[in-house]
This record gives sequence, C-alpha cells and structure tokens, in this order.
Amino acid sequence: MPYSKLLNPVNKQENKNKWYVAGLHFECVQCGACCAGPSAGYIWVTRPEIKIIADFLKMPVGQVRKNYLKRVGFRTTIIEQPSTKDCVFLRETEGRKKCIVYPVRPKQCRSWPFWPGNLKSTGTWNKAAQKCAGINRGRFYCLEEIKRIKREEKWWQPAKPTPDSCEK
Repeated sequence: MPYSKLLNPVNKQENKNKWYVAGLHFECVQCGACCAGPSAGYIWVTRPEIKIIADFLKMPVGQVRKNYLKRVGFRTTIIEQPSTKDCVFLRETEGRKKCIVYPVRPKQCRSWPFWPGNLKSTGTWNKAAQKCAGINRGRFYCLEEIKRIKREEKWWQPAKPTPDSCEK
C-alpha cells in the first residue's frame, strides 16, 4: 500500500476530531473590534509585510518602522494606541473606526477569526463572536479552507492550486 494511503485514515480521523469539521461562517464587516483594546497584545509582522505596508502608505520602510512598529525580542509588532490599546492603523474614518492598511494587513490580521485560540471549542468560537459581528454569518469556509488560512504564510504571493479545496 502506498505511504500516502497509509496516512490518509489518520488525516480523516484528525479532521473528525475538529469540532468545526462541517465548516464555519465568517464575513468581515470591518468594524474594527478585532483591532481594538481594551487589553494589549501583539500584532506580529514579517519583513516582507513591513515592506508591503510601507509601499501601500508610500513611506520608506525606516519611517514605517519608526512610526508604527516596535521590536519585541527577535520579532516585530505593530504598536498600539497607548490609551485605548487599539492598533495604530485603526483610525476614525467616515464616522467609524477602520483599518487604514486593510488591503495589505498582515497575516495575523488576515487569518482572524481562524486563530487556534478561537478554534479550540465551540465555546471559544462563540466567545470571539461576542466581540466580532462577522463570526457565524456571511461567507462559508469549509474545513480545508480554514486549514489553508491557518497555514498560509506568504499571502502576498499567488495561491498555488491545492487538491484540498472544498467540494461543491
């Protein structure tokens, strides 16, 4: 029996153990709740993401680092507003808070709400839904799409076709 077929039952069993095996609904309503305090956190960014944000803002990378980022150990995070703990890119626009870099937001932001902490159980998912109006509504994501979002590192590169897409 080929090695890949030996692994297949394990993968199927692993998928059956995920409470969200039937998929989840989410559609970003761009309310900014996931980017807002009240508690502090980290918004990790990579060097390529920093360059993409700098290009989008039409600023040199050094200026973006100085104005919007800080180092924490060996990593870089987007800074937060000191009083609100909101992401520094979350700004009041047209009467509501919006991300001013939304089209080029980093992977951590792109993968919301499919973070490991939110996917631990239905309870953690529904707790996140209390803060995020887009959870449990809108677009349907099958298990394979959720897994792809979680592992996708270089979102700025064209996606490679994969055999694990959702069946229609």
